[in-house]
Amino acid sequence: MLDSVDVFIFDCDGVIWKGDSLIPGVPEVLEKLRAAGKKIFFVTNNSTKSRKGYKAKFDSLGLNVNPEEIFSSSFAAAAYLEQTKFKETGKKVYIIGERGIQEELDLINVPWTGFALPHDEDVGAVIVGFDRYINYYKIQYAQLCINENPGCQFIVTNLDAVTHLTDAQEWAGNGSMAGAIKGCTGKEPTVVGKPSPLMIDYIADKYKIDRSRICMVGDRLDTDIVFGNSNGCVSCLTLSGVTTEEKYLSANNKIKANYYVDSIADFF
Repeated sequence: MLDSVDVFIFDCDGVIWKGDSLIPGVPEVLEKLRAAGKKIFFVTNNSTKSRKGYKAKFDSLGLNVNPEEIFSSSFAAAAYLEQTKFKETGKKVYIIGERGIQEELDLINVPWTGFALPHDEDVGAVIVGFDRYINYYKIQYAQLCINENPGCQFIVTNLDAVTHLTDAQEWAGNGSMAGAIKGCTGKEPTVVGKPSPLMIDYIADKYKIDRSRICMVGDRLDTDIVFGNSNGCVSCLTLSGVTTEEKYLSANNKIKANYYVDSIADFF
C-alpha cells in the first residue's frame, strides 16, 4: 500500500487518539511517513473544536502537526458558506454547536448567533454541529428559522450516530441532533463532513493531488470508508476505534475497505 500512496488522510478519534489517550505507535508511524515523503492530513467530523483547537490537542499529545494539515467539519461548514458566497447575502447564521463552529465563522467574518432571542428573519442558515448543551429551545429556534425564513439553509457538520467524549464509552453523536431538526422541519440537510465530498474536493484541488494516490484511513465504515471509496481514493480501515473485526467481516456488512489493520502501527 505504501508504494502506491502519496497522501494519507487520517481520521482522528479512533485512529490517532481515543478520547484523550494517544493510540500506541502513532507518533512513530507519522514520523516514518513524513520521512518517506508522504503528505499527511487529518480530517475529523467532530465540530466542537476549530482547526486552532485541534492544533492545541495535537500539541498536548506531543504530535507535531501543522495547522494547514488539519481539516475539521467546523472548518468545512465555514468553507461551504464561502463557496456558496453566503456572506454576500448579508444574512447571519444560527448555530447549534460549540466553539469550533463559532471560531471558524469568525475567521471568515460571517455573523452568527446561538443565544436566546426573538425570531430573527435575517438568519439565512442554520448550522447543526455536536452540542453537549442542546435543549428544546435550540431545536425550536432552528426549526423556526428553517421553516419560516425564506431560503434559510439547513447545514449539518455530520450525521455520525455516536461519538467519543471519553475513551470509556460511546455517546450520542451529531446524527441525533441533526435528526431532531430534520424531524420537525421535514427538510434534508446539506452535510459538509464525511462522507460528503466537500473536504476531499478542497484538499485535492488546493494541493493538486491525484485522488487515486490518496489513502483515507479511518475507523468508521459509514463515514471514513465510504468517504474514501466514493471519492476515488484508496481506503484503509483501522480496528482501533468503533469497528471490530467481527463486524467488518460479518455477512451483514456491505462496506469494504481496500485494506484493514489493527491500528496504523501496522503500517511498518
